[in-house]
Amino acid sequence: MTSAIRPRRSVLYMPGANVRALDKARSLDADALILDLEDAVAPDAKAQAREQVAAALTAGGYGRRECIVRINALDTPWGLDDVAAIARAGADAVLLPKVQSSAQLHALADALDAAGAPPDLPLWAMAETPLGFLRLDAIAGGHPRLAAIVVGTSDLVKDLHARHTPGREETLLARSMAVMAARAHGLAVLDGVHLDLHDDAGYAATCRQGRDQGFDGKTLIHPKQIAAANAAFAPTDDEVALARKRLDAWRAAQAEGLGVAVVDGALVENLHAQEAERVLALAAAIAGA
Repeated sequence: MTSAIRPRRSVLYMPGANVRALDKARSLDADALILDLEDAVAPDAKAQAREQVAAALTAGGYGRRECIVRINALDTPWGLDDVAAIARAGADAVLLPKVQSSAQLHALADALDAAGAPPDLPLWAMAETPLGFLRLDAIAGGHPRLAAIVVGTSDLVKDLHARHTPGREETLLARSMAVMAARAHGLAVLDGVHLDLHDDAGYAATCRQGRDQGFDGKTLIHPKQIAAANAAFAPTDDEVALARKRLDAWRAAQAEGLGVAVVDGALVENLHAQEAERVLALAAAIAGA
């Protein structure tokens, strides 16, 4: 697990129809970029956005940043053309919106294969409908190339006929289901966006909430949101120090034939050592990036 850790603290949506945004993304401090061909692009701009995203990926220059393309659903007039355009352009993953069954993931993989995409190109799935969340266990285990679940709270709240609240109580169950399914199947999982760009305090609170809940990072709609997400989803200095202390103590206990150690009066068992290893690997990956 720890060897495969990759920071995904901040994952920024970038509209594929905006060339300037695609270029600016090369200098932003986001861990990952979702180059969007779906919601952020008007129907009459779909073809242009598709060409621009493919060209941007081919040109490269995004450095350490993971580049994911969110395509239109395959049953729309644009989905298969999106696949054909970006299959060999160099994306790090392809994000499919509104996934409600594993069959949709298989259809995407088949379409990518037919378009000549790398055979191991990862798939990402958006969970954003009531049916999608109810089927998350089957979806999360539904294709070997699935690597991440992205929560779409805006569409979910609309479909639930709910209201956006400061504490996000209306999506708590769904977000918990996403984290549970992702952890059960070894996937990354990303929290939904915060829509109010003037609500800095509320945004910071949702970042902390997402981190406390177990998300790997947060999807963002504006570059101004990057710094808070990077801070919230990274281990603090105190967490890193404690992880190192616990791991050292546990290894020393193991060398003496003991199954547990005690650090600052608290018991340290194998499960604490595993979590310490994860924290230290994540901190090292962030530092290396």
